[in-house]
Amino acid sequence: MLRATKDIMLPTTITGSLPRPSWYTENLGSRSFLDAMVNNQFREQYVDTVSIYLHEQEIAGLDIVTDGDAHFDSDVGGQSWTNYPPRHMGGFDRNPQPTPAGKGGLLFPPGHILHDYLEARVMPGIEGPVTRGDLQYAALWKVAQRMTKKPVKFGTIGPELVAFAVTDKHYKSIKDRILAITDALNQELHELADAGCPVIQFEEPQIHLLSVRKIVDDVINPAFSVEVFNRTVKGLRAKTEVWCHTCWGNPSQQRMFKDVQSYKSALEMLNKVDADVITFESVSAGGADLADFGKIITGKKIAIGVIDHHSLQVERPEEIAEHIRRALKHIPAERLVISSDCGMGREGMSRRHAYYKIVSLVLGTNMVRKELGLPEAECLAADSRYSLVSQPK
Repeated sequence: MLRATKDIMLPTTITGSLPRPSWYTENLGSRSFLDAMVNNQFREQYVDTVSIYLHEQEIAGLDIVTDGDAHFDSDVGGQSWTNYPPRHMGGFDRNPQPTPAGKGGLLFPPGHILHDYLEARVMPGIEGPVTRGDLQYAALWKVAQRMTKKPVKFGTIGPELVAFAVTDKHYKSIKDRILAITDALNQELHELADAGCPVIQFEEPQIHLLSVRKIVDDVINPAFSVEVFNRTVKGLRAKTEVWCHTCWGNPSQQRMFKDVQSYKSALEMLNKVDADVITFESVSAGGADLADFGKIITGKKIAIGVIDHHSLQVERPEEIAEHIRRALKHIPAERLVISSDCGMGREGMSRRHAYYKIVSLVLGTNMVRKELGLPEAECLAADSRYSLVSQPK
């Protein structure tokens, strides 16, 4: 169900996470969110952080905003994206231990920045039936949505990466483990949708990653990954807008692959996910797959990243506009969404860099909107009347 992007041409947003303010020193840890909100210091810092995230996205002029993933802890490489579910769902123990890196061969040796990321993979293990536990996604979304009239998009990691990252003393197979987490997340996401969340974003189905790594066995394969996605979001599109976010990884804002990756081998499978919008990295790959996105992804909206989460260089609006023009040669404007390649809050970027990337995203989109005769978004951040340096007349 199109809600947030309905009747908006070239809507703008970001993937989700944003860099933490330096003064945000509280961490949620394994506490439930509602329990932590009883603590006055956590509540003040958390609410102030979310309000700042929303305010900066609004004055930049985004159409769809996020809470910046403010519930994630300050940790190495943004591990909270992976460990928030196992630290808050039922069925997991409360004795986190270092865990294997999982399948795929992405091992980084000592001396590489991402070796720290692997060492920081300290996860609880499964000891009983997995349940929703204290995810409390609806409460997290409500805190943000009650502070803005703009639609707040809420994202969550999918079941597969959680299942790959934890040890398991309960389920007999990896498939059983994945599907148990899938069904628990589906229940949680229905509560979130019923609360009124206008956009739910499933982050990182393994379809494209399994395809590019050529990992295909009786269980772990792209077709099963599509099944997991569709089972996780089953019934949600009758209530809300569902997004499928794909990227190539960005702990500490680092590239996970030596070479730029292509989505081409996975697009036919991605076209089968039960989503309204599919997001893709694009600018960090030089827009290499734009033609294939438009040709193969049908019946869904396509969100392209026009700002690079790996780089501190702030893209110029002219660069962003040109990338959008290239996309429009293959994707009709009514199906194109403008976003970031991935999140900007996984340890490696400052708030100021992220803010001006968002401003540039809107300014570049406005250039193309003007060319197409579409309404432009107000970007208060770029209003010359409020510059502290006098402007030439």
